[in-house]
Formats: sequence, C-alpha cells, structure tokens
Amino acid sequence: MTQEIIICHNLEADLTQAIAQCPHDRLFVLADTTTAQLCWPLLSAYPCMRQATLITIGATDEHKTLETLSQVWTALQQGGASRHSLLVNLGGGMVTDLGGFAASTFKRGIAFINIPTTLLSMVDAAVGGKTGINFGGLKNEIGVFNCAHTVLLDSVFLRTLNDQNMLSGYAEMLKHGLISDKAHWAELLRFDLEDIDYATLGGMVAHSVAIKERIVTQDPTEQGIRKALNLGHTVGHAFESMALERSKPVLHGYAVAWGLVCELYLSAKLAGFPKQQLTQTIQFVRSHYGTFPFDCRHYDRLYDLMTHDKKNEGGIINFTLLADIGDIRINQHATKEDIMDMLDFYRECM
Repeated sequence: MTQEIIICHNLEADLTQAIAQCPHDRLFVLADTTTAQLCWPLLSAYPCMRQATLITIGATDEHKTLETLSQVWTALQQGGASRHSLLVNLGGGMVTDLGGFAASTFKRGIAFINIPTTLLSMVDAAVGGKTGINFGGLKNEIGVFNCAHTVLLDSVFLRTLNDQNMLSGYAEMLKHGLISDKAHWAELLRFDLEDIDYATLGGMVAHSVAIKERIVTQDPTEQGIRKALNLGHTVGHAFESMALERSKPVLHGYAVAWGLVCELYLSAKLAGFPKQQLTQTIQFVRSHYGTFPFDCRHYDRLYDLMTHDKKNEGGIINFTLLADIGDIRINQHATKEDIMDMLDFYRECM
C-alpha cells in the first residue's frame, strides 16, 4: 500500500508522467463545483488531459454522501469506464475522500491519482490511503484503505484559498507539529498567517506531509502508531457531527483545532502534558479559530457522538494523548467524568 508523493515544480510535466505510469483506456476527472471553476481550466489545457471526461459534484462536506457517491459511479458507468480506467481527483478532502472511495469500489477498483487543491487535503486527506463518505450523521463512517497511485502537491493552488480554508488545513499541520517535535511545533505557532510567505509555507507543507507519510508507512491500516494522527479528532469529529445536525457545518480543520484544545487538556490531566505548551496552543487556537458554541445541555449528545468514533473498542472511547510534544500515547481511555471535565475546561478557556 504505497503511493508516490510528488512536490510539484512543474505540474503539467508531473501529471503527464503520473498518468503515463497508469496505463488506461479512459480518463476521468472528478471535481466539485468550486474546483471545476477555479482549477480545472488550468489542467484542461494540458495535452495529457485532452481526452478526459469531467465529473462534477457539489462542493463542501454536506455532499460527502452515498447519493453523491452513486452519482460518481453512474457517471463512470455511463462514460464507459472499465477496470482499466483512471480517475484523477481534483479538489479538497471531500473530493479525494469520496473520489478515492468511488475508484476503490467501481468494478472492484480502478486506479486513481489525487491532486489536492486545499491545504487540508495536501497535508491530510489526500495522503495516506483513507477514503470514504459520511453516513448516518457520522463523519467518514463508510470507507476503505486504498492509496492513490500518485499524489501531486502543488502550492500554486494554495493561492486560491480563502482565510478559512487556509486555517482549516493549518490545524492539521499544527497536529503534525504536536506529534513530531518542539521545533516544528514552535515554527507553526510563529508563522504569520496574516501575511503568508508562500515559499516558506510550501516547505512547511512538505515537512508536514513527511511526518504523516512516515507514520502511515509504519502502520498503513491503523493498527497502532497511525492512531497518533487522530489527535484532536475524537472530540473534533463530535463537534463536526453536531454542527451537521444543526445544519451549520464547520470546516474540518476548525473542528480539529477545537478538538486539540480538549484532548490536550486530557493529555495534561491524564498523561502529564506540560501546562505551558497547553496554554500556548490554546492561545493560538482561540485567536485564529474562535470557538464552537455549546453548553452543558449538549454534553450528553457530544459524549454519545464520541462513542461512535471508529477507534473505539467495546464501546470504550479511545483517545490519542500526549505526555509531551512528540511523546505519543495511543489507546488511552478517559472516564465519562473526565470527558465532562474536559468539556467544562473547553468552555472556560475558549
């Protein structure tokens, strides 16, 4: 389960080579309404894409559904796709997750290439082989592990992002800093997100991807250390699911940032994570991401949503915690009382 990750300096040349490495009878491109408008015109001019059929789906996570998946399968079928066809996923995490799942299941699996166009998908969703859709009100409930043949990372797309989508991806980079080393974590806290130096950001993205790639290589199907990548996600997915229930969806990275605050509090309480680094991270999250609004009436529902997390075993909520930056403790359990304390702490400090 390996994939080639290319930091692009010439997207056309790199894409041409990636497509040539996947012999195919028909070529399809999956984009959402946003990337079809902003990004597809750039690629459609390349000779290697001349025969491509564009499939367009709705943008944002609310379209990451079985219905949209069915639309993609139908478009592939009606477009004459065979087991030897190739799908290029052009978009953010929703597109690469859903497109990867569609490719992995159509005719028992066709090859696919990911071209992530958001910071979130570059450092997280498009790399590592997780594919899937939301189902039954729960995030990424249905899916498979299956790597793209190639992932092409080109920082040119980052210039198309608004502030919110930039921050959404940056939260996953902050998580990678927390699970790796203090120098990278400190660099992330120092970086000026108000006046972005894209050359510096490109280097940080490459570093962030390398952290994830190293962990995924050790544990492709999340039996052990890959669970480190779930820091902030047990609570973050609960926030995300609650936001969807309210019909007020939030960006994934914002939910992860808020989840980091909660899970670093648990890390301090249960694993001795240093208070100073907890405070510094909370200040960064509070000043850049605002807060997720809830009160004590929502505690039981948030707890219930956490019990549905895929990492759980036997109904026990399973957290990834830190004893220090880079000192990862997987498969940690917290009592319901600990979780209620955590939610109290979040409301007090945010």
